Amino acid sequence: MKLPNAKIGFSKAMTLGWISIDKKAEGGPTVFRKVETAEDEVVKVLNSISEQKSVPDKVIQDVKKRKLISPVVTKFYKVTKGPGFSTTIQRPEADLTAEMLQDGSWKSKTFKDYNFAARGAPMTSGYLHPLLKVRAEYRRIFLDMGFSEMPTAQFVENGFWNFDALFQPQQHPARDAHDTFFISDPALTKEAKFPSDYLERVKTTHEKGGYGSTGYDYDWKVVEAQKNILRTHTTAVSARMLYKIAQQPEFKPVKMFSIDRVFRNETLDATHLAEFHQIEGVVADRNLNLGHLIGILHTFFKKLGIEKLKFKPAYNPYTEPSMEIFSYHEGLKKWVEIGNSGIFRPEMLLPMGLPADVNVIAWGLSLERPTMIKCGINNIRELIGPKVNLNMVQDFPICRVNKA
Repeated sequence: MKLPNAKIGFSKAMTLGWISIDKKAEGGPTVFRKVETAEDEVVKVLNSISEQKSVPDKVIQDVKKRKLISPVVTKFYKVTKGPGFSTTIQRPEADLTAEMLQDGSWKSKTFKDYNFAARGAPMTSGYLHPLLKVRAEYRRIFLDMGFSEMPTAQFVENGFWNFDALFQPQQHPARDAHDTFFISDPALTKEAKFPSDYLERVKTTHEKGGYGSTGYDYDWKVVEAQKNILRTHTTAVSARMLYKIAQQPEFKPVKMFSIDRVFRNETLDATHLAEFHQIEGVVADRNLNLGHLIGILHTFFKKLGIEKLKFKPAYNPYTEPSMEIFSYHEGLKKWVEIGNSGIFRPEMLLPMGLPADVNVIAWGLSLERPTMIKCGINNIRELIGPKVNLNMVQDFPICRVNKA
């Protein structure tokens, strides 16, 4: 007859030496008792475990493998009253109010812990426009190169400093109403505000020439010079500063720059506005030439991360020679114009009183174009004006020009 688990019991009895087997016995294999009594150690172990007595780990692992026991985890907790014990639930206070201090109720209140690592609510505040951020970076580059900033807060200028002092004739198309904004009140600047001797020298240079020039051979009128306008370029500021330098007892070389708004009666489109910013650099020193201008342009634009430059001859009424500045655009795979430059004409400088061996080199570019490129904007009206996306203004990062 078969008994359950007989094979396991027989094997353990053989291992423990309780029985032996004689396979050569007469009549076939025969099992013989070797001990008078047998003590089952497994039963003792199980009883010890049941009674929560100490049992060696090795023994426990052995009976565990035989699946005679299974571990059960029981957790016990002891609950006692704490210092904040209460039979009612109170909502912690978030703020300490003046009323609590006055009536003393704060003494019995519980307060929420402050989370000093939590982020505060975003504050409503103003944001710098992208143009101002890019302007600040250009200004820093000029200052790093040793330039001083010219005062440019005067938006309203007269025709004398905006055009005549630059040796730009009064019949030039740029002085017409379709190119320039004229002020109606006051329409004219008083003649007494112009330096009289300088005014006469400018008039003579326009009418008859001088300083190696034949002039424009026309009747120069002071009333045209008196007309008030919105300045069309910051070169009017440069002219005022150069005249001021010429009045000093001794000439000293200077490097100046300006970044500010100018106004022109332009047809509005995706790349043109009637109001924009002009960046201008001016260097005055003795015996400067075209090589110095090209050299300083390479230095300036290298600080902007632009190294591939080309120069093309151009015409400006107040510079000779004049050059347009081109840079190779890696994205467009072509050369694009990025600025204008030149050496101020003697007909402009010598009437001011500057020494004959002093030359002035200058260059200029707009502020809007590099800002549009940096912002990925194709329409200038999305950068300035009522179509501006305020989220773009808020999210625009601090400007850092990619320098070489």
